[in-house]
Amino acid sequence: MFFIEPCTNNDMDGCDTRTRAYKNGKTFDQCRQIAETTSEQIAKKINETGVVSWTEILETVDHDELVYKLTLKYLRRDGYNIGDWKTPRVTKIAV
Repeated sequence: MFFIEPCTNNDMDGCDTRTRAYKNGKTFDQCRQIAETTSEQIAKKINETGVVSWTEILETVDHDELVYKLTLKYLRRDGYNIGDWKTPRVTKIAV
């Protein structure tokens, strides 16, 4: 029989993934809030210009990989085409 111990130390706060620090000491919830705000800004720019490159988004989030991925996720959720490795850009979906 197996017993999986979720935390090897006695400090349960140290095992809480919601308080783990990511880049620049931000928590996951803070990264999500930043990504939500960033995706709104990027959406406005896409509506004005029609396209935003992945590089622009990466520079906008100061090369923070987690915020970058969450921003792309939120843009896809909001109905934008986030492209792929062949077309690394975000565009409006034509209806």
